[in-house]
Amino acid sequence: MKSNRISVLHFSNEFVRGGAEQHMLTLLCGLSREYFDLHLVCTPQLAKLLRPDLPPDVEVLPLLFRKPWQVNVALQLAEILRSRRVDILHSHIFYASLFASPVAWSCSVPMVIETPHVREYWRSGRFKSRFVIDRLVGHCVNRYIAVSEANGRYLAEEKGLPNQKISVIHNGSDLKRFHHLRHKSAALREKLGFDKEEPILLVAGRLEPQKGHAVLLAALPQVRRTFPNVRTVFAGEGALAEQLQQQVRELGLQGAVDFVGYQSNMEDWFSVADITVLPSFYEGLPLSAIESLAAGTPVVATAVDGTPEIVIHERTGLTVPPGNAGELAAAICTLLADPAWRARLGNAGRAWVEEEFSQEKQIKRTEELYLSSLEQVRGGRFQEMFGSRAIGPRDVQLVERAG
Repeated sequence: MKSNRISVLHFSNEFVRGGAEQHMLTLLCGLSREYFDLHLVCTPQLAKLLRPDLPPDVEVLPLLFRKPWQVNVALQLAEILRSRRVDILHSHIFYASLFASPVAWSCSVPMVIETPHVREYWRSGRFKSRFVIDRLVGHCVNRYIAVSEANGRYLAEEKGLPNQKISVIHNGSDLKRFHHLRHKSAALREKLGFDKEEPILLVAGRLEPQKGHAVLLAALPQVRRTFPNVRTVFAGEGALAEQLQQQVRELGLQGAVDFVGYQSNMEDWFSVADITVLPSFYEGLPLSAIESLAAGTPVVATAVDGTPEIVIHERTGLTVPPGNAGELAAAICTLLADPAWRARLGNAGRAWVEEEFSQEKQIKRTEELYLSSLEQVRGGRFQEMFGSRAIGPRDVQLVERAG
């Protein structure tokens, strides 16, 4: 017998834990249990990485679905959707939606949602670069959630997806984790293995081509001519680990660059850093920038996609063109040379993200979108969403606020 609550299934076919997966985890932890039953279908590798942080009431169903000829896996997903009587399928990143959205459409799932998360600069070839497949799959998708204003423009103007299907809901973070980090801690810096006199640059992100670690390494010799004791920390894992370590050796940066892998206590690392560097070639809306500013640490970032919506040039940090090691080095040196300006940027950044980028806002707006979208596709029969349960004032308020 179906619960009176709305059955929501989140789907991902990624192997690693990055910003998109953290976005999904925020929703799985925070969505109202009064309204929603929550399920997660993802690769076994990702299930293992997320389980420690998932609430016990979220059903996790490992499934490896990454190739179009995996008919048996498609049938397994269809059975999951039917047996859980899923009302909303929410896929994260287009490559997940490519497989899951058509299956959900064939199973008559009432609401199919895709959050693409990033601009796909890697697209090449006649069909991929023209987004033919995206628009075909889009016939199975009811709504798109863009994580930034720039991401929304990309979906409408470049992918050619219908404007009326696109809603912007900013990524958010659990900012309460950073409330105690009002001052840089010398003891914490020492605990993490850094001298109090060493300037620290932090890069928080997967070691993948998108994130631009190689550009920062190319910039470091210029930075070290002015600040010879600067230390750079790469917090994350990924396919480029060996290649980046080789680049460190070739540039003679041994001892100046630390690869610390995935860290669960990133708030501590943001707190001890003097500057967070985000040298990406493309982004959606980077959580690392939000979290750095929440810790009061300014950001030097590339002016790509949604990043300038968080890192506002000369207000919460500095932005530079992507792929330009010289300009990146100059921006880093400018901030390292002026501790008072760093502090002002960090304080302004903290106020900005607390106003605009909390996880509470992300969750609330997603709830509103879920409820209003279901209301529309069900032809005004909102009561059916809750069975015999009376609709309370908050239900009506949510629907009216969402339009």
